Amino acid sequence: MFKTVVTLMRGRAFEAEQRIKDQNALALLDQQMRDAAAAVERARKALALAMAQERQEAQRLDQIRAQIVDLEQRAVAALQGGREDLAEQAAQRLAMLEADANASARAGQLFAVEIGKLDARMRNQAARLAELERGRRVARVAQAMRATRRGGFEPAFACENTIIDAEATLARLREQQSETEAAQTALEALNLAQDAENIAQTLAREGFGPAREPRAADILARLKQKAEDGAKTAPSTPL
Repeated sequence: MFKTVVTLMRGRAFEAEQRIKDQNALALLDQQMRDAAAAVERARKALALAMAQERQEAQRLDQIRAQIVDLEQRAVAALQGGREDLAEQAAQRLAMLEADANASARAGQLFAVEIGKLDARMRNQAARLAELERGRRVARVAQAMRATRRGGFEPAFACENTIIDAEATLARLREQQSETEAAQTALEALNLAQDAENIAQTLAREGFGPAREPRAADILARLKQKAEDGAKTAPSTPL
């Protein structure tokens, strides 16, 4: 008997909850629309910030590359002038600059990928929000029409609303599950890629395979070769 009473109370509570939802469905939709619009605006601001950061990174990379060209020219001139000590200092600085340039270039590539994802996501959300706005206008008209109806029509519409709510909830759950699985897959791939990169860098530092980062000794050798090539191609002074 007690179990039956509890079940009956739960059934009545559920019915009361559904009636409240049905009676305030449009107000609930209005608030959800406001929340969605605020989220789209935040996404738009995040996209603008990411684009600004990408421009800053590109400018920084241009500055580094300009410094590399200038310093390399000066180092070659120093070698031609017999100042290998100065050229060696320049080579060490060039090694750091080239490593910095490589890191900046990789960061720029990551920015471009993330900006593309943010832009696509924001456009999709904006389109869905516009579709919701059209649906809300239709819902307002439908609500006004239901207000003029009598008796037996109301339960049928309430049932339809309940089905729509259940379908929307199921769709959200499936979307969340898909996002979670995609995030886990991406994280696993990133970890594998990072492990491979770390091992490759360790092997390169131990002398197995080509170097992964610029070295001062390699740059100095390159500068010496440029200096020798410059001396060979320089016009000889007539006697």
